[in-house]
Amino acid sequence: MLQGSLVAIVTPMLEDGGLDIPALNRLIEFHIEQGSDGIVIVGTTGESPTVDFDEHCLLIQTAVRQVNGRLPVIAGTGANSTKEAINLTQKAKELGADACLLVAPYYNKPTQAGLYQHFKAVADAVNIPQILYNVPSRTGCDTANDTVISLAVHPNIVGIKDATGGIERGTDLLLRAPKDFAIYSGDDATAMSLILLGAKGAISVTANVAPKLMHDMCMVALQGDAVSARNINAKLFGLHQKLFIEANPIPVKWLLQQMGFVQSGIRLPLVNLSAQFHEALLNASKQADIL
Repeated sequence: MLQGSLVAIVTPMLEDGGLDIPALNRLIEFHIEQGSDGIVIVGTTGESPTVDFDEHCLLIQTAVRQVNGRLPVIAGTGANSTKEAINLTQKAKELGADACLLVAPYYNKPTQAGLYQHFKAVADAVNIPQILYNVPSRTGCDTANDTVISLAVHPNIVGIKDATGGIERGTDLLLRAPKDFAIYSGDDATAMSLILLGAKGAISVTANVAPKLMHDMCMVALQGDAVSARNINAKLFGLHQKLFIEANPIPVKWLLQQMGFVQSGIRLPLVNLSAQFHEALLNASKQADIL
């Protein structure tokens, strides 16, 4: 079972918006050196809505090749079209991904019955471990806990990234889900609390810029050491907040640029971080001792 700090890695881009594959390879090496416990490629933070199918596959292939078995690679393969999600998931399996992350279908607002059938169809079609991803603040679609529990019995559905930020909701999942079904926090600000309650780790934006601290925090929380977890999380908390001062991944890509890892490329309709937020993000970085 995957556990720890799984970084929702950015997709480095050139100033003209083209993919910067050498920068991605360097970032992956940085995460391996700094202790990240897994790479989540082409998720929300990886700008999945604006990469085309071929680019999506290239990014998965690049991550698998660069990691070369040293860490698990989880490929974002969700879509608001069930057929497209199946095709992406099948391709990720062929390219060697260890698992897939499937966001709830966005914009078309399916019912709970539709969500169940969507995720079941992907799981039935492709024999690879699959992690559900619920982030209603972005998708406009909320996969209810009852629906998650119904899906958790499927052998290919192994966990969920819960990005609701709701501790009560996460606790409910932890109490009712099968013991071999993994709950991962998708909300950095509440990740420590959810892990102390029994979650297996975090799929983290903050880990992009502070991978060692996120790994350390997750590890001590998994061991039940609440005091150490709180101390580390206190250093990270400014980042947990300010990395969402504008829509993710705008702030985290700007900060990675300041750290020298990526160029300024980001794809429309996203644009670079507003100047008024630079100081707040730099101050959060100093609090975490990463700049």
